[in-house]
Amino acid sequence: MTPKIPDSNADSKIVDSKIDERKFKQVNRRELLKLSPVIALGGFAIPSLREPLLKQGLGFSDWASARLFRSGHLANTFADSDLTPLEEFPLNGYDVDDPGVILENWTLTVSGAVRKPGEYTLAQIQALPRTRQNTRHVCVEGWDVIGRFGGARLSDFLNLIGADPSAHFIIVGCADDYYESLDMATAQHSQTLLCYEMYDCPLTREHGAPLRLNVPTKIGYKQAKYVTDLKVTHVLDKVGYWEDQGYSWFYGL
Repeated sequence: MTPKIPDSNADSKIVDSKIDERKFKQVNRRELLKLSPVIALGGFAIPSLREPLLKQGLGFSDWASARLFRSGHLANTFADSDLTPLEEFPLNGYDVDDPGVILENWTLTVSGAVRKPGEYTLAQIQALPRTRQNTRHVCVEGWDVIGRFGGARLSDFLNLIGADPSAHFIIVGCADDYYESLDMATAQHSQTLLCYEMYDCPLTREHGAPLRLNVPTKIGYKQAKYVTDLKVTHVLDKVGYWEDQGYSWFYGL
């Protein structure tokens, strides 16, 4: 019986076929990557996909921003000569410019993962070391101003109330029913203030008296006014008024 001689041409064709298939897959992957933005944009044209895509995009943006946040990185500060005059500082309220807080009776209600829950007076907050800073306030509507803010570091207040160091968030509620939340790294940042002063004077009603957040590392809507409640928590049961309308949660600057 004559032995069968291997067909070198056939083997060569098999090898070439495998190489061609590998090249085809590589080209397809490259082309798919090129087409991904187009596919994503096409998805926005489909109403049922638009909202899930937006939520996923915002979620990824918040995740990435949180990973890039550096607790030791400071927002820019400015000279007094750079300040926007107080009378030119825009008022941008959620509902009303003055929800009618009775300043003499005001207290901050503290709850959640803390050793010392309860009611805290403005005098107790003012007894903490005061910080004054000239920082930029950036509004999501497109305007920005440089203001002078004064108050207690939120980190000092969290130490005062015995906040659980393993907690991930704080949630604040306001007299006008606005609400907002911060990740703990931002809450502990040295420029994040429980602000009771602007331009070295007591906070006015229009600007959030008697207490507001000043967070120069964040967009303006994170800086809640008329704060009445503060909760330290491991899980967010409330996120933020504008975030619930589809805005970004982290929104670092």
